[in-house]
Parts: sequence; C-alpha cells; structure tokens
Amino acid sequence: MELLVPYYEHPAVRPAEWDAIIGSASRIHAVVLNPASGAGDAPDPAFQAVAARLRDAGTRILGYADTGYGRRAHADVVRDMTRHRDWYGADGAFFDQVPTGPEFLGHYRRLGVAARAAGAATLVLNHGAHPHPAYAALAELLVTFEGPWETYRDLDLPVADHYCHLVYAAPASARLSTRVRCAVPGGGAHPWGTLPHALERP
Repeated sequence: MELLVPYYEHPAVRPAEWDAIIGSASRIHAVVLNPASGAGDAPDPAFQAVAARLRDAGTRILGYADTGYGRRAHADVVRDMTRHRDWYGADGAFFDQVPTGPEFLGHYRRLGVAARAAGAATLVLNHGAHPHPAYAALAELLVTFEGPWETYRDLDLPVADHYCHLVYAAPASARLSTRVRCAVPGGGAHPWGTLPHALERP
C-alpha cells in the first residue's frame, strides 16, 4: 500500500498533522499541495516551509490544479502548474475535476505535454469515476473513484496498478482495493481536511 495524500489544511493551523505526514514519508506515494484551490496569487511561506520538508524527506509533491471538467482555460491550468513548481518545488501535478469521456482527450493531452514541459515527473488525473481507457496513456495515475465509503463498499470496481481510489467518511477498518489509495474519516464539503486513517494508527 502507498498513500496518495490530498491534505488541504494550512500548516499554520494544523502543524501536528503536517508533521505526521512528513514523518510518514516512506509510506507515501505523493502529497497533493493545495494552498488556495490551486497555487494562489502569491507564495505562502508556511506552505513553502512544508514543501521544503517534504522534499527533504524524499516525498513527491503534486501541485493541485482544478481543470473544471475541461472547461478551465489551458493557460490558467498551466499557470497553476508553473507556480507550484516555482514557489513550492512541486515535481508533479494533480489535475482535479477531469471528465471521463473521450471527447476531452485532446485537451488533456495538451495539458499533459505542458505538465511535462514544466517538469512534472508524475501526473495524476482525478476523474473520480472510471474514465475512458485512453486516459491511461496520459498520466502515471488515474483516480477512478472519489466518494464516500457508503458508496464505495458496495461497488465492484476495476483494479489496475495505475488506478487510485480516494474514499472519505470511511471507518478505520475500511479496506481499499488499489495499491495507491487514501481513506479518511472526514465527510461533508471538506473531507480532505482530515488525515488518512493509515497515518493515525500507531
């Protein structure tokens, strides 16, 4: 098991939780950095300090960029990526709100090329559901489920090494089927403000 950790809390507010993430580097596939629903308009010193500690621990940093299911302009997504690289030393990108249909493949292929040109060694596409198989050629990891445990536990989802499941409102006993995964206890509108269960265990 490897953890993909989308932890969307400010280091000044939750320093102990960030310490737990940094201290678990050997178990973490990557951490998604998301200072302001993206990189924001200016560097945040607290996030810069956390990012430096993550890099020193050998952890991949994925810069968060909302793609608006293909509606957000290419230039705006690229700007987020380059800011994450320049301000926080991100070595990868996490594209959120990616559609599942093939009609957007060209758009995301171009974004993928831009991500690689910006230095992204790891690209993650968060579809939140099972996408058209052609997306697999664009990224190292596809998030093929994002949702609550109540839904996840009743599904029989395809599993592959390049699939990832993100599950919230999950009990500590939750078992996810993908190698790269994350299950958190939080729910509601902001579930990714809670640590993965795996980091809460002794």
